[in-house]
Amino acid sequence: MKKFKFTISGKPYEVEVQNIEGNIATVNVNGTEYQVEMEEQAAPVVAPVARPAAKPAASAPAQSAAPKPAAAGGAGYKMAAPLPGTIMQIFVKQGDAVKKGDKLLMYEAMKMENNLLAEADGTITAINCRQGDNVLQGDTLIVIG
Repeated sequence: MKKFKFTISGKPYEVEVQNIEGNIATVNVNGTEYQVEMEEQAAPVVAPVARPAAKPAASAPAQSAAPKPAAAGGAGYKMAAPLPGTIMQIFVKQGDAVKKGDKLLMYEAMKMENNLLAEADGTITAINCRQGDNVLQGDTLIVIG
């Protein structure tokens, strides 16, 4: 339906409103689907009339079909936030070698301090958060290559 891009505390969010029924909206935030309740019922959306697509130029390659690279992460094992919370302390830096079970960072979620542990052996290739950042469930915090 509709796509939006937000930046909150320096962290980018891509939000897609997928469906609205009554006052319940299905939204996708950075790849995670949520059901949210709205205060007022949204006006019904009228479907647009389908129009034939224009033919692409023969010499232009179809770039929109290629997937976008992950922001500041690349390939590797992506450590995601299991719950929404606040990053309290980061124990590693980019380039550090880690083993499965090593403590990567501490975050506060639901008024409890939690440790995020490495789920794979490797090297830290990206850290996508900073101390004090508020993160959502499913946000990629650290990438292990």
